[in-house]
Amino acid sequence: MKIVALAGGVGGAKLAEGLSKYLEHGQLTVIVNTGDDLDLFGLHISPDLDTVCYTLAGLANPTTGWGQKEETWEVFRTLSKIGSPDWFRLGDHDLAIHLERTRLLAEGMTLTEVTQRLCSKLGVTNQVLPMSDQTVHTMVHTRDNRRLSFQEYFVKEQCQPVVTRFEFDGIEKANPSINGISAIQECDLVVFCPSNPWVSIDPILNLGNIREIIKQKRIVAVSPIIGGKTLKGPAAKMFEELGIQPSAAAVAEHYRDILTGFILDTIDRSSVELIRGWGIIPLVTETIMRSMEDRMQLAKETINFGLSLPLKG
Repeated sequence: MKIVALAGGVGGAKLAEGLSKYLEHGQLTVIVNTGDDLDLFGLHISPDLDTVCYTLAGLANPTTGWGQKEETWEVFRTLSKIGSPDWFRLGDHDLAIHLERTRLLAEGMTLTEVTQRLCSKLGVTNQVLPMSDQTVHTMVHTRDNRRLSFQEYFVKEQCQPVVTRFEFDGIEKANPSINGISAIQECDLVVFCPSNPWVSIDPILNLGNIREIIKQKRIVAVSPIIGGKTLKGPAAKMFEELGIQPSAAAVAEHYRDILTGFILDTIDRSSVELIRGWGIIPLVTETIMRSMEDRMQLAKETINFGLSLPLKG
């Protein structure tokens, strides 16, 4: 059995961890959004890759979900004192990862190769892949006519601007990860983790012919919106500002052309018939992951449900 999970952000990382604990070694590949990567102080920073890798390695900060636990902030404090940009927080342990990633990239390694190297050093045993080795920048267009990089919107502006649309700079020239394509072609199930559809999953699906390849597989998505809200992140806010009532059903409709199955929380069971009417098979269960047991239970249900779905066509 081989499973491919598409992920970005804390919710995606949590389910990826559940999948990694539930599955046997070598059965899971996680393809991670890199549209929110940024260059800062000359360093290549990959927030979603780091969140997934830290989580799988057992290093993630349990309070924030991002960054490393037991982090220290001496470099960041000094940067702040001398007037350097301090809107993006860089912990000392986290900084070491960015330094090594940047060094290896400068030596000619691809982002895929660097990620594999770092995962090995951190003790991550499952395959974690960037969505592409080429640069793609998620840009957020706002009502006040600004065009912000995702990290400027998310971190510097604290998600306050009203969004009007998203753009993926460089995506027409970027290629999906070769390893990622191979993993999808060989897998039995593709899982869309409970990540932001607009800025975590869409950048992956818009790469090259990856959507068409994924369409040949069983696909199940887990809703990141529960009771009209997100536990973390701006997905619900984005839906609302784009004129769409935020709901689990709105997430299912966003993926309507590609999904086989959809998992929604018990609080949203009233949407089951609507989703089924779109030709998507729904599963209602508890989707909030408060503990490792929750993560593993949701992973188990996701896999069992996903593998029971019919192949399209």
